[in-house]
Amino acid sequence: MNRMMKVLDKTFEVFITKEEIAKEVASLAKEINKDYEGEEVIFVAVLNGSFMFASDLMKEIDLVSEISFIKMSSYHGTESTGRVDELIGLNNDINGKNIIIVEDIIDSGLTMNKIISLMEMESPKSVKICSLLYKPEAFKGNHKPDYIGFSIPNAFVVGYGLDYDEKGRNLDAIYQIKE
Repeated sequence: MNRMMKVLDKTFEVFITKEEIAKEVASLAKEINKDYEGEEVIFVAVLNGSFMFASDLMKEIDLVSEISFIKMSSYHGTESTGRVDELIGLNNDINGKNIIIVEDIIDSGLTMNKIISLMEMESPKSVKICSLLYKPEAFKGNHKPDYIGFSIPNAFVVGYGLDYDEKGRNLDAIYQIKE
């Protein structure tokens, strides 16, 4: 694994290795399996960023479950636009169901506010958030994640599904921008 990585015009260095990610994903799944033992769960993965995390997480889940995908957009380049647009909606009936939203990263929390407000209109039994990464310094939202892989500083990261202008999602580790 390269310690440094160039993505477009920016240089990134390894921040979280693929081994650390795998260990944390297994730990999150174990906690979810315990919390929802005997229950049915619908996992709702937020695209594009969470596709790798959601895939690896689902391989570790032993529950009767479904997975669905929604796509939201709030980023341009390395800056949040502050606006959240719904792009692809939820097709499952979530009324009376346990929902776990699977997100790659929660920084401002604005996207999650929008997702939860849309879900609450469908009367689910419960809604919890599982995020691989969480930036407490940047968080301004109403819904902190219930399951957190790594709390990280407010620096730009790429890899393992996270992108810089749609590039770098395929990297198997998480890289932090090197200023």
